[in-house]
Amino acid sequence: MEDPLGTAGTAPTTPLDALQVMASSDVMLTPTLRHVEMYTMRGLLSLLWHEPEEGAPRQPGALVLCGGAMGGLLGPGDAMYHRLGVEWSQRGVPVLRVSYRRPNDLDLCRVDLAAAVQLAIGGAGADQVVLMGHSFGGAVAVGVAVGLREMVSGVATFATQSAGCELAGGLQGLPFLLFHGERDEILPIQASEMVQMIAGCGEVVRLPGDGHLLAKSDDVIWERLEEWLPPLVLAKDAPAT
Repeated sequence: MEDPLGTAGTAPTTPLDALQVMASSDVMLTPTLRHVEMYTMRGLLSLLWHEPEEGAPRQPGALVLCGGAMGGLLGPGDAMYHRLGVEWSQRGVPVLRVSYRRPNDLDLCRVDLAAAVQLAIGGAGADQVVLMGHSFGGAVAVGVAVGLREMVSGVATFATQSAGCELAGGLQGLPFLLFHGERDEILPIQASEMVQMIAGCGEVVRLPGDGHLLAKSDDVIWERLEEWLPPLVLAKDAPAT
């Protein structure tokens, strides 16, 4: 049986238990942006946590975002993850950005992302989350979505790799969006097409003339996400903007 969170052979635990946090610290950088650090024997897990303003109507969804094989918190394009955090938290949707303990270690990174999902639900009060991952992070997001299926309302990937997505068939029934540049110099667009084929669902959004960082497609990506995200994270009677 597949073990998408990389915890085979261990006693059943929550993702936060699996981290074995020795100590943690957090500080409010702004009234709506929290910086969290969790110290473990296998590295430092850091989060940027965009919180809705005090008194703002809370929505049922949250966004949890992860980077590529070198880590990072800003995401693809022109700091797309930061923009998502600022704008969606203003709509009452918590947004957590994950900085891995050990970038490029698929099992550990999945535990990191799963722990952030647990925080979004247990700490921020979300019912479900949308996961997003760039490049290597696409495989992280897919694995966590399969492993925590009942907690996830949708998955979006940006220039994902196909390695590590062999279990994507477990996404069937979930909204699944795959953005990919047609001139990706690192991972060809066929990688996203392969993941879509394995999943048996989803939509590949082709971005003409763009490369791996999707630096030319912010407006196109943002417009598509503005259509796709509201039913996944907002209450039915909430305005989309």
